[in-house]
Amino acid sequence: MDAEHLLRALEAQLADRAAGDDSRPRLAHLVRLPARQARTVPLPDELPGLLRDRLERAGITALYTHQAAARAALARGRHAVVATGAASGKSLCYQLPLFERLLADDKATALYLAPTKALAHDQLRALRAFRLPQARCAAYDGDTPNAERDAIRRTANVVLTNPDMLHVGILPAHRRWADFLHRLALVVVDECHVARGVFGSHVAAILRRLRRVCEHYSAGASTTPQGAGPVFVLASATIGNPAEHAAALTGLDVVEITDDGAPKPPMAFALWAPPLADLRSGARRSTLAETADVLAGLVDAGPQTLAFVKSRKGAEIVAQHARARVAARGHAVLAYRAGHLPEERRHVERGLHAGTIRGVAATDALELGVDVGALDAVVLAGWPGTTASLWQQAGRAGRRGREALVCFIADDNPLDHYLLAHPEQLFERPPEAAVTDITNSYVLVPHLRCAAWELPLGADETVFAPADVEPLLAAEVAAGRLRERGGRRFWAGRGSPAASVGIRGIGGDPYAIVDAATGELVGEVDAARAFRSVHPGAVYLHQGQTWRVRTLDLDEHVAAVERYHGDEYTLARSDTDLTVVAALAHQPWGRCALHRGRVEVTSQVLAYERRRLFTEESLGLVALDLPPQHLVTQALWLTIAEPVLAAAGITRAALPGAVHAAEHAAIALLPLFALCDRWDIGGLSTPWHPDTGQATIFIYDGLPGGAGITERGYDAGEQHLRATLEAISACPCAAGCPSCVHSPKCGNGNDPLDKDGAARLLDAALAERATARAPRAPGRA
Repeated sequence: MDAEHLLRALEAQLADRAAGDDSRPRLAHLVRLPARQARTVPLPDELPGLLRDRLERAGITALYTHQAAARAALARGRHAVVATGAASGKSLCYQLPLFERLLADDKATALYLAPTKALAHDQLRALRAFRLPQARCAAYDGDTPNAERDAIRRTANVVLTNPDMLHVGILPAHRRWADFLHRLALVVVDECHVARGVFGSHVAAILRRLRRVCEHYSAGASTTPQGAGPVFVLASATIGNPAEHAAALTGLDVVEITDDGAPKPPMAFALWAPPLADLRSGARRSTLAETADVLAGLVDAGPQTLAFVKSRKGAEIVAQHARARVAARGHAVLAYRAGHLPEERRHVERGLHAGTIRGVAATDALELGVDVGALDAVVLAGWPGTTASLWQQAGRAGRRGREALVCFIADDNPLDHYLLAHPEQLFERPPEAAVTDITNSYVLVPHLRCAAWELPLGADETVFAPADVEPLLAAEVAAGRLRERGGRRFWAGRGSPAASVGIRGIGGDPYAIVDAATGELVGEVDAARAFRSVHPGAVYLHQGQTWRVRTLDLDEHVAAVERYHGDEYTLARSDTDLTVVAALAHQPWGRCALHRGRVEVTSQVLAYERRRLFTEESLGLVALDLPPQHLVTQALWLTIAEPVLAAAGITRAALPGAVHAAEHAAIALLPLFALCDRWDIGGLSTPWHPDTGQATIFIYDGLPGGAGITERGYDAGEQHLRATLEAISACPCAAGCPSCVHSPKCGNGNDPLDKDGAARLLDAALAERATARAPRAPGRA
């Protein structure tokens, strides 16, 4: 069926079932993107005959131009990053050089790193499918039985793992891996665009620790033009700065390969607006309910469909609702997300590949290159956070060569409705740049302790450049965590410190979620999310099953849960305080100013709100007794002088609602200008702040030490706030709604909010900026 006819039929079906008064079409735009032809070159003549035979058996008779370019760069010993679109054959960019090296040198080894265990196991299957006896491939991760680990160390020459296991299982035990590391010729870092922000900074430190250990075992042998050690090849989605990002991760000079020679199928890209549930307030139908209905409708119509949902809880809700709609016709719809047990994830992967599962609601855990077969359609439940993620997720559809169907369902927030009004932003805006900061001391210092355990730290540890580690090491020695002897620094503790350094969350061990009746492990959640998602009384979803948290043990990090059969969900309510630690930069905007610096944020979850599922009816607040959490991070803030507020007609009584509404909208729009998600950042607004003496709107990175997000926002300050003003002004609601100034993460329940006051405040601040930038008239002081 033609994509437009299919969507129009679905639109009519949903309109017939709707109870609201909004008769406007859901299908706001449908953009047809043309197919792209492949650009190829013949298989190289010098390929070993066995490898050529295996390629041809797999149906590969030529290389895409970017595959050939990657092979040529690696053959010259250059470190390389390949940044091309989804389904462009990036895997062959490192598989081919890997196999060539193993066929030419039976003593060489290779290390493959993926951000997820699922992707590593998928690549293991792909490598083994070539059936090359010279490639002895094995996965080595947290799921690997202890009985198999010694055999892998002794016999495997290609080890597939993840940064976590490299950090906590391989580098601390590098002497047991000495033979493998001595012969290490190639390191593959797959989906490296995921390694950004604080996680990227952790990965950058781990890769430098790997280089350091490899240099120790190479004993001066030079295998690349840059010096001793293995060649690095990185694969990335399309981002704005692939070479810069790869260099930041590895600390090496990296050549970028971005000219994509792979074909692309034609794509029908739909922009879909959920209807208004309340014409007066401007509140729209739940995005999750709309996504579930679209997923179910597409599955019923035939296309195998994958819906991407931003939260774990959301993925469970969508799968549960869609499954109920299609179960009578024998269609299987499941959820897929981090926190599921490995066997659950593999079951979904196999079902998608075989076609026995017709629909899946997933988090971005399925955004990466796990092979789940050829899908017909993708549904995006709101802006995924970055342009790279948008096209990675969209690229899951249409892999059979026929037209792909992608349906972007606008979430009820300012950014998504800004995109509905400006669809060109989806198709024409350049990809964002990834940010990684190895100099973040909150990240680097724990890895220096790990490095000291692995090998004593000397006086010239240039591998950690551009970070200046000497002051950090001196502070560690003074604190007694490192011991100095003979000009070298040794770890002073017992055993490796790596196990105590988490690289995924923002600090602290994860919380186990356990069935209180049986003691069975249900899942886990990182420490930073625990107070908001598994507090006592919280409703928690896992693979279509609903649980209520009975108790939360803060000492043992265990949430005990019991089955729940009600029709409500919960939202945490919190209080936040902020102190400016240091102002690092500012832009004068007339009587206003934009600032950037370090701040300390203190937040405390005080209560949770009970809400009816899908109708969003509030069922009341329940108080909680949880300790505060502290965060030192980076922030930007806008200060507005009182005369500016007075001139804009904003009274003291209206000011709290005006700054609060402007803060919400500015946070929602920031992901258009920085590689982040709305949930990566936080905010605070106040009519008067003691550190500024003025009305102030703060936006801060939600990670210790910062992740470079607000620094990018500061650089895009005027453009960012102008888009924020436009999003508020264009919303048709009367007094504010989720499409403009309401926030789903607001710790104060979106009260107070003044939409009109926010628009006048931003307009006044931008006018001050324009006045400050305008040239002065001749002769005036």
